[in-house]
Amino acid sequence: MSIGPVQLIVLGFDHPHFTGEIKTEFDRLREKDTIRVIDALGVMKDADGDISMIHASNLTHDEQIELGATIGALLGLGMAGDEGIEAGAAIGAEAAAETGMQFFSDEQAWDVVGDIPNDSAALLLLLEHQWAVPLRDAISAAGGFRISDGFISPFDLVAIGLMTAEEAREVHEAETKHETANA
Repeated sequence: MSIGPVQLIVLGFDHPHFTGEIKTEFDRLREKDTIRVIDALGVMKDADGDISMIHASNLTHDEQIELGATIGALLGLGMAGDEGIEAGAAIGAEAAAETGMQFFSDEQAWDVVGDIPNDSAALLLLLEHQWAVPLRDAISAAGGFRISDGFISPFDLVAIGLMTAEEAREVHEAETKHETANA
């Protein structure tokens, strides 16, 4: 199994009103082999402080086992060299078959609960960028490698002419709504 780049994203929601559009978009991106949700943890506190949590993934059971074997093999390699690969793969596959691939623990969920105010929600996403696998392989075949990565601010896009200042302000405000509302 070739694993694409994996990214952790943490999102916040003030006065959340979930109607399924986020899940629908994740399903659409999954169907197009753009991304896979390896693990997601959603935590919501209503106005009275009542808590609800959900774990989700859009990996099939077989994909979870395959990912578990891959991760186990890498851990085995790191711990015992070539001899550890096979044993690690077997342990990883067995663990994934029994419990799935849940990377966010219940302890982390309670940490999130403590950090968010009433009438808000948080979503922790562990995403695999499947679209990047062929590009990464082509770069590697050419002798290239990743040195660094990161997201670019909308204001940086103004400097290179890809966005107007007004567009950048609108995107920035949308992305940091919580920060500006509570400042």
